[in-house]
Amino acid sequence: MSQQLSWTLLLSALLAMAGCGDGGGDDETSPPTTGYSWSLPQGFPTPRESADNPLTDAKIELGRHLFFDPRMSINQTMACASCHQPARGFTDGRLTSIGATGEDHPRNAMSLTNVVYNATFNWANPILATLHAQALIPIFGEFPLELGWSDHETEILDRFRHDAVYQKLFADAYPGETNPFNADRVAKAIAAFESILISGHSPYDKATLQGDRNAMSPAARRGQELFFSERMECFHCHGGFNFSQSVNHAGTTLAQAEFHNNGLYNIGGTGDYPLNNRGLWEFTQRPADMGRFRAPTLRNIELTAPYMHDGSIATLEEVLDHYSRGGRLIKEGPLAGDGAKSPYKSELIVGFSLTPQEKQDVIAFFQSLTDWEFLCDPRFTDPFGNFPRHPRCN
Repeated sequence: MSQQLSWTLLLSALLAMAGCGDGGGDDETSPPTTGYSWSLPQGFPTPRESADNPLTDAKIELGRHLFFDPRMSINQTMACASCHQPARGFTDGRLTSIGATGEDHPRNAMSLTNVVYNATFNWANPILATLHAQALIPIFGEFPLELGWSDHETEILDRFRHDAVYQKLFADAYPGETNPFNADRVAKAIAAFESILISGHSPYDKATLQGDRNAMSPAARRGQELFFSERMECFHCHGGFNFSQSVNHAGTTLAQAEFHNNGLYNIGGTGDYPLNNRGLWEFTQRPADMGRFRAPTLRNIELTAPYMHDGSIATLEEVLDHYSRGGRLIKEGPLAGDGAKSPYKSELIVGFSLTPQEKQDVIAFFQSLTDWEFLCDPRFTDPFGNFPRHPRCN
């Protein structure tokens, strides 16, 4: 059993013992909790609000402070925002992330854009099905160590317990509780803040859903036609309002939890992926799940380079080259192999050809998914001033 799987199963057990249900406390059969006034872009469905973690403005504000506070890490050097910076579309710009003690993470930091609509969380974890459960992974995880709460929980919580600002924030977020300073309440507050990181005012949205036909350039419109064509097949994995087929919201009967092998590796011609980065296989041990990862949202994709689960593709142009070829060819070295010939590659990755102009049109379409209203929204800024906004927001 992999370290990641054993830790996730342990986390699920701890949540269950705490009375939080399976993986975070959402009751999928219950109607969404009412009371929070969502401010949703036109055409967007209502998120499925957790019955175990109903949203309030006070809880969201507490979560915003915790999200940006370096005191969340064992050595007070790293916040949640260190890996999810607003100026980078809530990613960090690294190939793969690093933890508070400098330990390398095997995965690229995923964007938190529209994360409330995800059916599953992380790149290839089929067990994590709520934001609350996901937030506990970087808090307590040891393989790799991220924030480093294991064996230091009381020490870290005391930093907030004895801070007058946080005393009020916790009291407002959890009224009537005698001791809200615990990991469960911290994770729920962070999940509440992440729930409102909703992007839906890009030029694409304005042109497609909001009636402003001039919001997209002619090049972006041509790229849109290519993106949604059977020729490129992109929309099969990156479709719908969130440009991801892995979605869950108040209107879905059955959450769509999909994982795909896109031909990134085929080590030795066996279909293998690098150690500790084998995707869904790490949880199921089924050969067909080798290299299967969740297709992330493409919203704000212009700002979230580098790409893929391991950050191994640097630019959007190179992403198109990869899919155009139908898989990546690595000619030499320990990872050598032709991803286009992988026995486990998705049948949707078939390859295509683009002219130079068409390639630029598709890039223009990707750029039309950048939402500056979202990226510059003051509700998502750092209250401590450690993580500056994008220069365009100033």
